[in-house]
Amino acid sequence: MTTLSIINGLVFDGISDELVDGPVHIVDGQIGSVGGTPQPADRTIDARGRTVLPGLIDAHCHAYGIDLDLFAIETRPLSYIALVAARRLAAALSRGFTTVRDPSGGDAGLARAIGEGLLPAPRYLWTGPALSQTGGHGDIRGADWEICGCSAHTVEVVDGVDPLRRAVRDRFRRGAHAIKIMTSGGVVSLTDPIRIPQYSAEEIRAVTEEALRRGSYVASHAYSPEAIRHAVDNGVRTVEHGNLLDAETADVMAGAGAFLVPTLATYDAMERRGAELGMAAVSRQKNSEVLDAGRKAVQLARAAGVSVGFGTDLMGVLEDEQLHGLRLQVEVDGPLLTLQSATSVNADVLGRPDLGRVQPGCAADLLIVEGNPLDQPAVLWGDPSRRTVVQAGVVVHGEVAA
Repeated sequence: MTTLSIINGLVFDGISDELVDGPVHIVDGQIGSVGGTPQPADRTIDARGRTVLPGLIDAHCHAYGIDLDLFAIETRPLSYIALVAARRLAAALSRGFTTVRDPSGGDAGLARAIGEGLLPAPRYLWTGPALSQTGGHGDIRGADWEICGCSAHTVEVVDGVDPLRRAVRDRFRRGAHAIKIMTSGGVVSLTDPIRIPQYSAEEIRAVTEEALRRGSYVASHAYSPEAIRHAVDNGVRTVEHGNLLDAETADVMAGAGAFLVPTLATYDAMERRGAELGMAAVSRQKNSEVLDAGRKAVQLARAAGVSVGFGTDLMGVLEDEQLHGLRLQVEVDGPLLTLQSATSVNADVLGRPDLGRVQPGCAADLLIVEGNPLDQPAVLWGDPSRRTVVQAGVVVHGEVAA
């Protein structure tokens, strides 16, 4: 039995609107108690002047998204992509993201390496390549390209009910956490209008029925109201991005119990840095269309009672903007709702009540930051070297020792 105590700090439990006094006592990777008298431990961290938070969860983190150019990703060896992905995941962990969901990539090999402790990484929940129709978001081919669109590191082009059922079943055979589908156009692909719904109702239902039968769910890339309704009406559980959401569609989402996972960081980053990084003109134009709408979508979702999570969706070198996603969501939601989104709400998105909370019995995945983030939210996106990250009861980044 190994024990760790974090003393003298305030605690945000992932839900409550007030911080409470510690200590937090950890036994064998789980939270044993919060508050009360400090207990003897193998190791003690003094968090005086700091706040203990649940480890952050990024519900839309592309480990395999190593480039802004989808063609470049899909035509490189998967061994190389996985090695770059390992560095991206290690960086995310050092920022305080102790869990990520990869909704367009990952595989059993990377997940096994992480599970065996071969590389530092957040808890890694992957979907495998997202599913897209011919000419849909993630189909890497330009309109005049005479090449096969059959590469499938991050997106697989699959058409038809029966092929989709086989693809879903194979992902679950390999250990996928959930399934990702594309139900509208997107920013970085070249031939898909951003508003038009993709896949037929029958195709989407084939995917969602298979996922439900396995006790899992489907996440859907969708921007426009018509694409969001098309997805939710046919069983999709989480809407990714949702920037062009309107009030009526937000009500539909709320009625269905669907989650919104906004990804404000990626649009802000691409607006500022896309041109210098060689992002295609058509992609920059589509990004401008959805940039400001993303903030409004969060507000509309909140007004309708939709549960709002947190994601980043950062590709290539833009990964260094991950913490700024918190800043952007705080500007819309304030610090409390944003912290809830990035902890307990995202844990609900994942169906993992043992994550995203500082409560007895939960996994001891924790982030210790300076000051009080409810009063000083800038500490959430400040210098990562000044924070301490605990994963499964083990300090994996930084330390404040007693």
